[in-house]
Amino acid sequence: MKQDDGPMRKSNDPKGSGGPNFLLYAGIAGVGVVLVAVLLVNQHRHEIAFPVLQQLLRASKFKSLHSENTGELALNPETGEQYPGKLEISEQRNGQTFTVEYSRLSNLEVSPTEVRGSLQVRTLRPETSALRTENFRTQLGESEAWKEGLQLLLSNNNIDYRNVPTSPWRAWAPVLFFSLILLVFLVLMLRRIGGAGSPMQFGRSRGKLYAMEDLGVTFDDVAGINEAVEEVRELVDFLQSPEKYQRLGGRIPKGVLLVGPPGTGKTLLAKAIAGEAGVPFYSLSGSDFVEMFVGVGAARVRDMFQQAESKAPCIIFIDELDALGKSRGAGMIGGHDEREQTLNALLVEMDGFDSNAAVIVMAATNRPETLDQALLRPGRFDRHVLVDRPDIQGREDILKVHVKNVKLDNSIDLKEVAGITPGFVGADLANLVNEAALLAARNEKDFVGIHEFNEGVERVTAGLEKKQRVMRREEKERVAYHESGHALVAFSLPNTDPVHKVSIIPRGLAALGYTLQRPEDERFLVTKLELESQIQILLAGTITEEIIYRDISSGAQNDLERATDIARRMVMEYGMSDLGRVNYRAASSSAFLPAGQDEESSRRYSEQTSREIDTEVKRIIDEAIEQVRHILDVRYDALIAVTTRLIEVESIGAKELREIIEKTSPGPVIVPGTDATVDPAPSQRPVDNRSRTEQSG
Repeated sequence: MKQDDGPMRKSNDPKGSGGPNFLLYAGIAGVGVVLVAVLLVNQHRHEIAFPVLQQLLRASKFKSLHSENTGELALNPETGEQYPGKLEISEQRNGQTFTVEYSRLSNLEVSPTEVRGSLQVRTLRPETSALRTENFRTQLGESEAWKEGLQLLLSNNNIDYRNVPTSPWRAWAPVLFFSLILLVFLVLMLRRIGGAGSPMQFGRSRGKLYAMEDLGVTFDDVAGINEAVEEVRELVDFLQSPEKYQRLGGRIPKGVLLVGPPGTGKTLLAKAIAGEAGVPFYSLSGSDFVEMFVGVGAARVRDMFQQAESKAPCIIFIDELDALGKSRGAGMIGGHDEREQTLNALLVEMDGFDSNAAVIVMAATNRPETLDQALLRPGRFDRHVLVDRPDIQGREDILKVHVKNVKLDNSIDLKEVAGITPGFVGADLANLVNEAALLAARNEKDFVGIHEFNEGVERVTAGLEKKQRVMRREEKERVAYHESGHALVAFSLPNTDPVHKVSIIPRGLAALGYTLQRPEDERFLVTKLELESQIQILLAGTITEEIIYRDISSGAQNDLERATDIARRMVMEYGMSDLGRVNYRAASSSAFLPAGQDEESSRRYSEQTSREIDTEVKRIIDEAIEQVRHILDVRYDALIAVTTRLIEVESIGAKELREIIEKTSPGPVIVPGTDATVDPAPSQRPVDNRSRTEQSG
């Protein structure tokens, strides 16, 4: 199965979703445009009253006209002195008096309503500032006498100027120009943020539309789930040629529900259907309909279906449907919360679909038991497709897909790799291939071999090796005895998976050592004998510590937890105890997820029965302990030999483990007395009386 390495590429839809950062940047840009427009309009126009302008014009009388009034100042016939060419006035600003000097008039423009130009300005008091050039504006009155007096004043003083016509666009042209730019920018911004997921349009669906070329996934990319692929092939046929079914009066299922464990390829299968059919693909999650505002989820559902009808034929895919479609009435009293309203809208929309609308609703979940029954009835999600864990042939097919771009050693056999990965789903296998490639690159190899795959399986299942961790010798020996006990009991019992490897190299978060077992074939059922053997293997570590050291450690905590859980399941769920074939636990947990339901919430028995259950669980554990003691008593020499070798090399493979046990063990491979029909009392062989100091030394 091809793993989805990232989010699907979105088709070129102008209505993309914008994030908070985009909104911030858009706001800053808009404010900037407005400020620039205002700046260009005003241009620091200094307002000068008309009487002040008159005085400045008289003080700037020139002998001759030049283009920039650079001629010499004329002489005053009354005083015989040269005209000053500048003017000092007092101005009030913010309650303070300033003395300002105006000089050097230039670039005068005279219109019927105002006079514009430039001059040089300098503040004299309270502090003298540098000389600067500023633009000024003087508003003219409505009186014609004003205008005639101004014309005469300019002519008599040889002031160069030019007449300009009155135009209302002249003043507002920069504002309109930048306003237009701002408007275009806002339109583009709203188109970007106004689509799916927009904070400005809560009722819009958050579904993402993908074109066929954007998906790039077909049934050729889906491996290991052939049964599921065959189930959905007719959906593709219907989307490509719906008239074939309509002619015969048939109707395609309105909804298809994909159920299965996480990582098996449910989402990938939905993409492949859309890619094969060549139709638009709307993808969204069940949580996309959930919103804090009442009615938003229902509005998004309606909008989603409206969009789909406009694009028909198409596929709507809702991932993690359990976030939206949980059973109604399971929440607070009354049940009219936002989620239930959203679910009601979904039910109504699926009912309202025309049977020939060529719009198929697909959904995926790994918790089908939590879905509302109204959602699962015929006419809505009327077809359920199981996307289960692949078998050995399926895992091989999946590996073939993932190793297309990986350089493999010529001796590699993918069937062998598939055999050492029981229970792996498509996502696990994709991760395994990647880990193996990384290990080969880290070791500077040119090809990926079986060694890298074996190490990758151990890394995925047990965790990363911690070879640099320093352990005390006594702790190292205790761990070696502990793991040797696991391996020896697993080797000596019937109905157990073969031991692949025993190691005292720490892995993962807490494992100081591990015993790796691998099944030889696929199993779909488990027997009472197999469960009892699993319990005995789990208890072997702590019993070995007790035999050797006359003491136990905390390292068996996880073993005890798992063993007790198996024993309790045997009593409460499987009917494998003296209490009879009775189930004492409600089936409330998902078939595809680990059990996490609180036992008290599904309790269906009395206090007396509870005590009997506890007694029966303890009996199973005690009998398993006695059986383990018997095995370790019979093969005590093998236990010592395996431990000694394990301390020496830190890791023992299956072949070497078998050789050591067969060489140091009496009798057959399977320890006598482990058969279910025989229950002999284990012999109480004296324990080796070597001191702990000698053993750990």
